[in-house]
Amino acid sequence: MTMSQELLSEFDPEMKRTRKALERLPDDRFDWKPHAKSTSAGRLAGHIAELPGFSAGIMKTESLSLGNSDANPAPMKNCAEVLALFDKNAAEAREAIAAATDDYLSQQWHLSFQGKKMFEAPRAAALRSSIRHLVHHRGQLTVYLRLNDIPVPAIYGPSADEM
Repeated sequence: MTMSQELLSEFDPEMKRTRKALERLPDDRFDWKPHAKSTSAGRLAGHIAELPGFSAGIMKTESLSLGNSDANPAPMKNCAEVLALFDKNAAEAREAIAAATDDYLSQQWHLSFQGKKMFEAPRAAALRSSIRHLVHHRGQLTVYLRLNDIPVPAIYGPSADEM
């Protein structure tokens, strides 16, 4: 099995599980926050939709440098916008992963923020880190769903709502 096949065996199910969670967020709950310091449900869903695009960036670049302007993308207005962005980004990332050679996936990749290197690892490890980041935020979203009495989808087995 090539490294790209192995990565896709992780990537594909996580994208499917994530889409199921995103589909559950109703448009009328996009402004909801569990706490004043928390991110809104819509912004969290938008960030989750962006993350496969970050994975695509890992696959297509030697490095990524983030700055002040990258931190506040346009807010998503509804679930249809979130799903459209998620689907586009997931497809782009999947295509890049499928095309990657083992040698390419072994090359170093790094992330900087405002000129300071924050992370460096082989591209495959950076991609796995990006997937874990998405899974973390998907977990947050499922808590938001539960707190709003919205049925939580099964992720790694049945949920209390899908027995």
